[in-house]
Amino acid sequence: MALAAVLGGRNCANRAGDGARSSVLLGVLRREIPGISLIPQPTEKRSIYDPNLPALQALLAEWGEPPYRARQVWGWLYRRPAASPEEMTDLPAALRRRLSRELGFGRLEKVLELHSSDGETEKVLFGLPDNRQVEAVLMRYQRRRTICISTQAGCAMGCVFCATGQMGFQRHLRVGEIVEQVLYFARQLSHRGERLTNIVVMGMGEPFHNYDATMEAMDRLTDPDGFNFGARRITVSTVGLVPMIERFAREQRQVNLAVSLHAATDELRSEMLPINRKYPLAALMEACRSYQRETHRRLTFEWALIEDVNDTAEQARGLLRLTRGLDSHVNVIPLNPTRKYAGAASTRERARAFKEILEAGGIPCTIRVRRGIDINAGCGQLANLTA
Repeated sequence: MALAAVLGGRNCANRAGDGARSSVLLGVLRREIPGISLIPQPTEKRSIYDPNLPALQALLAEWGEPPYRARQVWGWLYRRPAASPEEMTDLPAALRRRLSRELGFGRLEKVLELHSSDGETEKVLFGLPDNRQVEAVLMRYQRRRTICISTQAGCAMGCVFCATGQMGFQRHLRVGEIVEQVLYFARQLSHRGERLTNIVVMGMGEPFHNYDATMEAMDRLTDPDGFNFGARRITVSTVGLVPMIERFAREQRQVNLAVSLHAATDELRSEMLPINRKYPLAALMEACRSYQRETHRRLTFEWALIEDVNDTAEQARGLLRLTRGLDSHVNVIPLNPTRKYAGAASTRERARAFKEILEAGGIPCTIRVRRGIDINAGCGQLANLTA
């Protein structure tokens, strides 16, 4: 049956009173034309940021370009970094036109930009080609410019106090989509006469759930011939996917590892972080010890302080027992508010008391400054929502 005959006119499904007819129409469409979508699907160009250097070299060789051209393009993408082929001024005009015609130079589209009232935090909402959205954050400190980037749209981990976990999982980000967040902010800072100093992979999503793309993005960013960013200035956070921590340790990567712990007993942690039911504290802490034996690197533990939940002396002493023998540092931050969790942030006094117990037990602890709360840009607040 021809599509025009099935549709019976351009606007037949939208006429008043045609709800039932529309349902029949959809049924006919699915029977007659399997897999059809009534939503126009744009043809996506391949992203210039997805291939690694060998893949880019192979592509340009197919185009008949000399071998050195790929490294020229690579340098423009990551060392400059250029936002479009037109900026790659030492490439032949014909190659710039072909790059523009056949490859996409931006899967991320800035939808919204928000600035905190103190001017120290900037949050950007990016739209993706499939209408998903992700957020990333720039934080200004006296000597540092730190960005917090996302690795997934949504998150499957379901941590009860986290806005991203509350929205559920949508999809993994591609390598290029992770890298693009960094390049976007690097360009913005460069225009202002500033430079990026630190990257934290603590935005939307669980990085170790999207392990391969996340690690390829880290390799791209730390490549001496690419973005050439220092691995020791990157921190990747995980909620505790034990097999991935073990793999990360075996690969001897130089980027820093942070583990979101948040509770010192399985009972409480399982209520707050459902992943604990699969990988309880005993398994998680053994993976952390294995990581340290393999790498000899210090671990950071993240702890969102929630009043009368995990900010008690009992929880602090439990944390000391868990981390005994580990070279570790604990970052605590009073809980940031989210729409679907009723818990309250610990008071300054309770946060200081928690810190004092840890330090008296020999564990360094920092109470982190809350940033960007007024634009929902704080730790645990990122989602595809405006402030």
